[in-house]
Amino acid sequence: MATFVMQSLGCEVAALNTVQFSYGQAKGTRASAAEISDLYQGLKNSYLDDFNMMLSGYLPGAASVEAVGSIARDLKLKSTMKPGSFFWVLDPVMGDNGKLYVAEDVVPAYKTLIKDADLILPNQFEVETLSGVRIQDMETLKLAITTLHEVYKIPHIMVTSISLPSPGAEPHLSVVGSTMTSTAEPRIFSIKIPAIDCFFSGTGDMFAALMLVRFKEAVCNVEGLLEKDAWISDDEVEATDLPLARATEKVLANRRRPR
Repeated sequence: MATFVMQSLGCEVAALNTVQFSYGQAKGTRASAAEISDLYQGLKNSYLDDFNMMLSGYLPGAASVEAVGSIARDLKLKSTMKPGSFFWVLDPVMGDNGKLYVAEDVVPAYKTLIKDADLILPNQFEVETLSGVRIQDMETLKLAITTLHEVYKIPHIMVTSISLPSPGAEPHLSVVGSTMTSTAEPRIFSIKIPAIDCFFSGTGDMFAALMLVRFKEAVCNVEGLLEKDAWISDDEVEATDLPLARATEKVLANRRRPR
C-alpha cells in the first residue's frame, strides 16, 4: 500500500519488505533482522543508498526494529554535513484498541529507537505505550505529546487516531499533531474527521505514505526550511501554520483549518 501511494505521487521508492503478509490476515512470512540488514548492505555496496527520506512501518520483532534503526542511523550519519538532507518517518506499529499485537520486547526496542526519528506516527494506544501517559482527554493527550518531545526530543509527532468522549457530538476521530520548538515545547493542532463504523485494512500505511509526501511538499513551500535540521519551523510559527499542520490538512482533504 505505502509503496503504491508514494509512487503514484511521483516518488522513486526502494521498497524493503519486512514481511510478506496479506492485509488483515497476517498470513505469509517475516523477514529476519539479518535479511533486512543484508538487503540494505547490498544497496550500500552498489552505491544505491542515496536516500533523502525513509518510511518504516510494521516490524516483526525487536531484532528487526534494531536492524531498521541501524539503517536509519547510517543514513542520518551520511547527512550530518548537510542538515535537512535526510528525514525519517517512523510508524511505531505495536498495537491498537488497548492491545499489543507484537512481542513485548518490541516496546523497549522502539523506546530506544524513537529518539532518532524525525516524525513518528503512533495511534492512541501506541502514544500511551511510548509516553507512559494514559489518555483520557485533551489535557492528558497534550501531556503525552509533551513527554515525547521532552524525553525523546522527537521533532514532529502525529497521533493518527484519537477517540475521546464527546457527549452529544457526532461520532468522530481526531488527528492531533505537534512540532516542537527549539526548547522542546509542543505546538499542538488537531483536526476532527467523521468516524465511519467500518473496518478498513491498510489505512495506516496509506496515511503514513501520504504524510511523508505531503509534509515534504509543505516544507518545500517554506523558504530555507528544507536546509534546517529535522525541518523544524522557527519558534514564531503558530501551531496551525506549521508545515505538519498544512500537510495533515491536505492528507485528510479537510476543508476546515486545523485548530
